[in-house]
Amino acid sequence: MVRTFVAFFLMLIIARILGKQTISNMTFHDFVSGITLGGITANLAFNDKINHWFAIIALLVFFAISYLISVLALKSRAWSRWVSGTPTVIIENGKILEDNMRKIRYTMDSLIQSLREKDVFNLQEVEYAVLEDHGKLSVKKKSEYEWVTRKDLKLHVDALKSFPVELIMDGKVIEENLVSNGLTHQWLEKELKQRNKTLPDVFYAVRGTQDKLFFDYYQDNIQNPID
Repeated sequence: MVRTFVAFFLMLIIARILGKQTISNMTFHDFVSGITLGGITANLAFNDKINHWFAIIALLVFFAISYLISVLALKSRAWSRWVSGTPTVIIENGKILEDNMRKIRYTMDSLIQSLREKDVFNLQEVEYAVLEDHGKLSVKKKSEYEWVTRKDLKLHVDALKSFPVELIMDGKVIEENLVSNGLTHQWLEKELKQRNKTLPDVFYAVRGTQDKLFFDYYQDNIQNPID
């Protein structure tokens, strides 16, 4: 019981000193620090095979290392970028940057989920999307979709005609979504033909809430994509 009380209050003090950053925006450094400090604290609390002084010393030494890294990160931007990571641009000028997604092993499912959490159900509304170093997605909508709301315009018709239906993901047609929504390959190919595109050109396709189609192509025609 004494070890448990000591472990709890030591961890509480350490968390207070390390600051709110560790809790709110967990970077690579914060993730490693949190897991390791938690593991050492747990051993201090219940593992009586380990001398409690050894566990306390290990906890304090690791805390000192973590604190020193945090201080160095504040003083050196290069060190901070290496320790905490850097943001990654996922969408630029409305185009999905597939290469950037592959580099960080970020899937389309994760992107769509993160956009929905930002109340974005239609990809065509997005101008820029950036995956921050703490793992959260920041989104900038296109100007025509910003600020003004349906309430401002006194529009009260239903905005959601249907839930977004993903038609193509990672270049592969989602057959079950076509069938369940009464759509066919011929219809999809016809829509692409009107845009002078074919199925192999498409990385991602979705029918939005207003039944509008959005296509993202492998060839984004962006000369210098942001990495």
